[in-house]
Amino acid sequence: MSNICKKIQGFTLIELMITLAIAAILASLAAPSFRDIIQNNRMTTQYNDLLASLSLARSEAIKRGENVIALSNNGTSWEDGWTIFIDADSDGTVDAGEELRVNAKLSGNNTLRFARDRVTYASSGLGSGLITGTFTLCDDRPVAKGLVVSTTGRIRQALPAENAALVCP
Repeated sequence: MSNICKKIQGFTLIELMITLAIAAILASLAAPSFRDIIQNNRMTTQYNDLLASLSLARSEAIKRGENVIALSNNGTSWEDGWTIFIDADSDGTVDAGEELRVNAKLSGNNTLRFARDRVTYASSGLGSGLITGTFTLCDDRPVAKGLVVSTTGRIRQALPAENAALVCP
């Protein structure tokens, strides 16, 4: 019976360094596309939050039979967030107990613009006053998403051609 001893060999330090260098190069190639995925997901989430908020405002106005307002938190730009509230006393301001939803500031330095500081829905679900326009959501790329609000209060996604025409600040 022969004793066969096998010599156990591992990786040398140079082999390990070459493997790690190749892994680092591959990771650096994948990082930019991963950044785009994060930005796209962030923009889609923010777009859906706005869509859900405006849909909530319209449906609550119909359900409650009262005016419901979506108001930008700082009165000018919507990227600082917005508040959906029931305007029970018709004064156009948020009073205690009137809030339905409060959205915080957008993350990722994204911008959200609309020509007015508020969207008001009457008890019929129709827009009160001239609310027609397009919300423009932008990030630091030349990419924009639009959300169109019609005079009837209907909310729809901007078509690709409409998105291409949107101007980001």
